[in-house]
Amino acid sequence: MTFFESILLGALQGITEFLPISSSGHLVVVESLLGLKVESLKSFDVFVHAGSLLAILIYFRKEISDLFSAFFSFFKKTTDNKQKNNQKAIIYLILGTIPATIIGLTLENQIDSYFRSVNSVAYVMILVAIFFVIAEYLGGRIQQKQNVKALSAIYIGLAQAIAIIPGVSRSGSTIATGLIGKLERTNAARFSFLLGSIAIFGALIITLSKDSFLSLNSSSLAIHLTGLSTSLIFSLLAINFLMKFLKKHSLNIFALYLIIIASLLLIFN
Repeated sequence: MTFFESILLGALQGITEFLPISSSGHLVVVESLLGLKVESLKSFDVFVHAGSLLAILIYFRKEISDLFSAFFSFFKKTTDNKQKNNQKAIIYLILGTIPATIIGLTLENQIDSYFRSVNSVAYVMILVAIFFVIAEYLGGRIQQKQNVKALSAIYIGLAQAIAIIPGVSRSGSTIATGLIGKLERTNAARFSFLLGSIAIFGALIITLSKDSFLSLNSSSLAIHLTGLSTSLIFSLLAINFLMKFLKKHSLNIFALYLIIIASLLLIFN
């Protein structure tokens, strides 16, 4: 892998991990165009995903700090409503993580091998775009917005689990599911990103337990760190953009983008 490819894939990971357009789907397409082998990118994928995780930790540092504070006071009586809400949020994040953990540990390799083709990514993108439109329609008809509840956390967790399929956007599917579950867009996005940070962290731990990075030479390490840095920068930009965008805009523009990209892939592949 060259430095140019490292920067390109790092930027692509950073942008598509958080914009609801599917990072895995875009990476499959670009890897195919560049002629890169998936097996040779495992260690690099860890680095660029680490960049995305760092971006979440930086952007949501206040929320994450509050959650840690609530966690360590879990078994203490408190009259602080904010502390109680954060303790509930921890429970909801745990509930939302369970589906992805089960599916990720049992079916990830089979799903990845079955759906990892340009055509399958394109068809999945079209289905996701339709889901966005339906979610926006149903969410727009809900007048009374709610905070995250146990049931909505489980539904969002199921959506995140389905996002193991290349072409399904983790952020998009979870935000859209949140809209159907009566959440306001930015609240759905916030919960989605916090939930995603747990999933990314878990995936990194599993990958690190299987692969050794001690064999990386100085040149390879420099390329990997370039990808991490690029991913971190573009992840921060993408999170900041989407959180502001969702305050006034819907997911429909991303649905249109997915349909256009999927159509081009099916025509030219």
